[in-house]
Amino acid sequence: MNKKVSLLLKDSRLLVGTLVGFDDYLNMVLEDTEETNADNVKRLGTVILRGNNVVSISPLQ
Repeated sequence: MNKKVSLLLKDSRLLVGTLVGFDDYLNMVLEDTEETNADNVKRLGTVILRGNNVVSISPLQ
């Protein structure tokens, strides 16, 4: 909690943000989130993410 994580989604997007909450289904709330899709980077801010879209989760330092 309150650490930066990198999430790979089913549609090949990469989200990087601070994990502030999750539930039993791995639905997550991320703050200060950035989305990377190919060469584009988009700032999203606070995101509520459904857990079944996540392929992998990696902690960042």
